[in-house]
Amino acid sequence: MPIPQIIKDIWFDFSWDVEKVWKLDEPVITMPIESLLWHFDIPFWESEWTDDRNLSVWEALANPEKEVSHWEKIQNADLKYPVDVMQNKWKLLLLDGLHRLAKAYLQWEKEIKVRIIPERRIPEILED
Repeated sequence: MPIPQIIKDIWFDFSWDVEKVWKLDEPVITMPIESLLWHFDIPFWESEWTDDRNLSVWEALANPEKEVSHWEKIQNADLKYPVDVMQNKWKLLLLDGLHRLAKAYLQWEKEIKVRIIPERRIPEILED
């Protein structure tokens, strides 16, 4: 399925291995959740039984009975782990942690743990 234009406009121009991202040794800071909530507007996820990016976090949160797999991932997300972001084009863009961000939002958290991955680390996280 084609990637929605809104994702193409903001997305990275490389593919990464999330497990390689996890292994990076970068400092953990806290930042206001509201600075990352724009991610909830973008259809990064797939609805149940589909294979295209057609579901925003807001839509999943509004329909937990319909989006069971995402709802379960949100509920099981462990907030002791930071979300990983990298500067891309015009904002900090998540590399990993959208379900954790959603959980923190649902728990009325004002801040979230974040690791800002520098662009110089891109070669270390590229997908094989």
